[in-house]
Amino acid sequence: MDMNRAFRLKAETFAPEWVCIDATKKVIGRLATEIADILRGKNDPRFTPHADVPRYVVVVNSAKAVFTGDKMTDKEYVWYTGWRSGQKRMTPREKLQRDHEFLIRNAVRGMLPKNIIARQQINRLKIYAGPEHPHQGQLAK
Repeated sequence: MDMNRAFRLKAETFAPEWVCIDATKKVIGRLATEIADILRGKNDPRFTPHADVPRYVVVVNSAKAVFTGDKMTDKEYVWYTGWRSGQKRMTPREKLQRDHEFLIRNAVRGMLPKNIIARQQINRLKIYAGPEHPHQGQLAK
């Protein structure tokens, strides 16, 4: 090996990998950091920041994930619809009733870098409210 040349791993050298995580009684913030590390490939010793490693994460029982303290009632998600007086607010408890995957997906998105690779990585996150999911074939490999 020539010591004057840099060696960089390419994304094609990585095989797709599927990971299943059970979110029952797990804190959403800690769960989100675990998921973000897997999606980026930081749990692999061959981690390369510029390579989009094909890692898929399946989260089951997402409706049973918890917040610490009083965040379920005190925390607020705020967004603007674009209309006059269109500022909307919701607590995590209200969001959980409408869209169970928003809480985890939003937390993971905030922990990924803000670039094109992260937008591709967030699409590899599959979230399900119950224990059943259609990815048994990929996880068996």
